[in-house]
Amino acid sequence: MKIVFFGTPQFAVPTLEKLLNHSEFEVLAVVTQPDKRRERGNKLIPSPVKTIATTHSLPVWQPQSVKKNTETLTQLRQLDADVFVVVAYGQILSQKILDTPKLGCINLHGSILPKYRGAAPIQWCLHNGERETGITTMLMDAGMDTGAMLLKATTPVGLLENAQDLADRLAVIGADLLVETLLKLERKEIEPIPQDNSEATYAPLIQKQDYVLDWSKSAIELHNQIRGFYPNCTATFRNKPLKITASVPFGSACDRELPSELQEIATKLSNLSTVSDNPGEVVSIAKGIGAIAQTGEGFLLLREVQLAGKRPQSGWDFVNGTRLTVGEVFGSGN
Repeated sequence: MKIVFFGTPQFAVPTLEKLLNHSEFEVLAVVTQPDKRRERGNKLIPSPVKTIATTHSLPVWQPQSVKKNTETLTQLRQLDADVFVVVAYGQILSQKILDTPKLGCINLHGSILPKYRGAAPIQWCLHNGERETGITTMLMDAGMDTGAMLLKATTPVGLLENAQDLADRLAVIGADLLVETLLKLERKEIEPIPQDNSEATYAPLIQKQDYVLDWSKSAIELHNQIRGFYPNCTATFRNKPLKITASVPFGSACDRELPSELQEIATKLSNLSTVSDNPGEVVSIAKGIGAIAQTGEGFLLLREVQLAGKRPQSGWDFVNGTRLTVGEVFGSGN
């Protein structure tokens, strides 16, 4: 099967590698986003997909707008590919491109469709506290993740998993599912299933305000926000910005899912003689772990934080480095 691969971030790499190492497939070329300037020195950095493609000496095309680039469209037609595989490419394909390959364009989407259509399904799934998620392969159409579904794979979501952890797992699951999809599609062993639009939910691009932590929310809501929008959620500490990159919620039905050492902390917190009326106030310090703050409902342990201009550090190093004391108050981000 002759394939053109469209993809950009690390999430797409396991699928590309799986296709390159499979005897049934021939990857003819790769389409990825243009190199971007990142890090110190403002150097142009290739996408993770481009890095893999160049290692395998594949042709790589990087149009600023794949819909408007007639040269790329001509090149795609000349390849006479059986299928285009699209994994987190980052641009919308025109109908002309969708109609080019014999078997169509197959997309790997990081949710159980029709739930969480859109740009950030993994992040919003965690933000909303979903206990299960998965991967769907589908035949692409002109809509946003609205095409007929081919195969699905589901997986439970761990309470302490963040968006990066979950994306890494789903990328591996998705690579296997995509291979299975292509093989079954070629053998005509799959019947595409239209999505039920009435059950659709959406996962839009994350906005700056989505990162702001509001301590009047419950501990579980804050925790889901922190892990879903990892590593960018912000509060303030002593009137300066503070990113909170890992947390543990206490005081909800989730306590029983915590590791034993954290369940012990939960038990101690449940026996606190006084509960603060001031969300964001430090009510306790877990030795060797970090500060515990009052929220609108329950308590939040700060396992990892990042001060402005500093590297991420453990919650315990933060406590020691700032000489944090019970009674201090974290503010909401801005």
